[in-house]
Amino acid sequence: MSKRVLVPSLLGTAVIGAVAAGGLATASTTTGPSLRNGSAHYTAPSGGDAGSLTFTAEVSDDSGVRGLKVVAWPAGSELDPTEAEMRHTEDATCRGTGGGTSRCTYTLRVTEKEEAGLDRGTWYVSALATAGDGDTAFVSRAAAFEVTH
Repeated sequence: MSKRVLVPSLLGTAVIGAVAAGGLATASTTTGPSLRNGSAHYTAPSGGDAGSLTFTAEVSDDSGVRGLKVVAWPAGSELDPTEAEMRHTEDATCRGTGGGTSRCTYTLRVTEKEEAGLDRGTWYVSALATAGDGDTAFVSRAAAFEVTH
């Protein structure tokens, strides 16, 4: 899916990307990838400059890291993404840091018009990590943050 196709959902009930405040999540299996040191940050647009939604995490697996997918959604909505739904969201950019670990970052620009439609209050970030061997780790609430205007 394209960022621009999904961004209008920002105005309604969901936003692709990740967003403000920190979080920590770890996969519980020893054979699958793990997600650590997850943090989200939201910067509101200001003075005509776009804001951003950013999520960063360390992903590790003994087979390496294939990728990380991220979605943010308002807590007050009826959304609660599943692992299957996460497979169709945007990819973070992952860079290897050694030892089967990658630092993954997802950033999405947010215009003032888009920001005006965001639900206020608590939002959650869901993440799906995929290892080099295809194993996955889904974290439904990898981070939480507040949107205020």
